[in-house]
Amino acid sequence: MDNLTHSLVGAIMGQSGLKRTTGLAMPALIIGANLPDVDAACFFWLEGTEHLAFRRGITHGPPALVLLPLILAGLLWAFDRWQTRRGTRPEGRLPVRFGWLFAMAFIGCLSHPFFDWLNVYGIRLLEPFSSQWFYGDTLFIIDVWLWALLIGTVWWSRRREKAGTEWMRPARVGIAVGLVYIGVNAAISVFSSSFISSGNPTIASPAPLLSWRRETIVMLYEGSWSIEGKVVGDCPLPDFTEARRTNSQLDAFLFWSRAPFATRAEDGSVILYDARFYDPRARARFSVALPDVRCEPLR
Repeated sequence: MDNLTHSLVGAIMGQSGLKRTTGLAMPALIIGANLPDVDAACFFWLEGTEHLAFRRGITHGPPALVLLPLILAGLLWAFDRWQTRRGTRPEGRLPVRFGWLFAMAFIGCLSHPFFDWLNVYGIRLLEPFSSQWFYGDTLFIIDVWLWALLIGTVWWSRRREKAGTEWMRPARVGIAVGLVYIGVNAAISVFSSSFISSGNPTIASPAPLLSWRRETIVMLYEGSWSIEGKVVGDCPLPDFTEARRTNSQLDAFLFWSRAPFATRAEDGSVILYDARFYDPRARARFSVALPDVRCEPLR
């Protein structure tokens, strides 16, 4: 999911009462909820589609989900000690207990792969032990209705806290409603996929804004897909075994791709797309051009 959603998830967990466990619990939850996305730094050294094969992998797997919170807890603990030495530590801050600080960072960090799993992009939950992709197909990567729920709930809880009244219940209600919302959307996706009786691989992709709609993506045969009834794929997919060894862009794309297909460029060469993110005008970063491969017409 987007980082605003991750941040709000950390905030609502803090407002549910977790921020009372230790000083700096709220930063641990919010930063922890975003921490696995440190892999976004790969844009500084990777080019083209190579980032597709790197993102949502090693920093989202079990070892990282323990190590990253440990580093974050250590930094926050050191920050508290630094403020104490300088005499700038806020008087109202609770005592910082490292064990609880790590627990809050861990809980925040653990929420990240769960929400990333919910969309069609996928996540490699078991890296580095396995590179298998997992897909939830439940929410669009930016869900404005989830935004509204989380923002409204955190605001309501914070307002009650400032007024001196009970402030944890609104956050807990918001969490419950959010989980119901996710569950309903998961059921919609399962129903939409099962409704297609072709027996071929089917993806029920949540639509932006209209979260109850699903864009049905169905494989017709290898290299050709139907997107909401529109057939895409001009060329059969060649055997890329040898080409992947010398073309890092192609190798990265095929490693990430879930619904690959080939289209014919104006010069007769091949462009690979993924049916989940097919928009040749605006989504070039989700495609790879193969100027040396000729497009053979489909039989």
